Amino acid sequence: QVQLVESGGGLVQPGGSLRLSCAASGSIFSIRTMGWYRQAPGKQRELVATITLGGSTNFADSVKGRFTISRDNAKNTVYLQMNSLKPEDTAVYYCNANIRMFLGSWNDYWGQGTQVTVSS
Repeated sequence: QVQLVESGGGLVQPGGSLRLSCAASGSIFSIRTMGWYRQAPGKQRELVATITLGGSTNFADSVKGRFTISRDNAKNTVYLQMNSLKPEDTAVYYCNANIRMFLGSWNDYWGQGTQVTVSS
């Protein structure tokens, strides 16, 4: 079994910052790409940022220059630092990881989601 557990969401004023964390646990052999997605009410889930095992990153245009993504491979953890937050960043943020378990194949796993609300 693999679990992704997110933390760090909450309520923040426009212009503020939050840092999300997502830790993967279980019988993990290796993790390739890790990333963050978000879903606002009435909208489809969209990619926010991803980071490969080697550290290459990819960002949605809407967050470039404001968000950074990083990972600690020793801890199987990915982080999303969100700065200069805007009301339109309000959404449930989901962690995603492409994981291979011991004696298993590669599969995508999702966290349970953490709410981020940007409001004055």
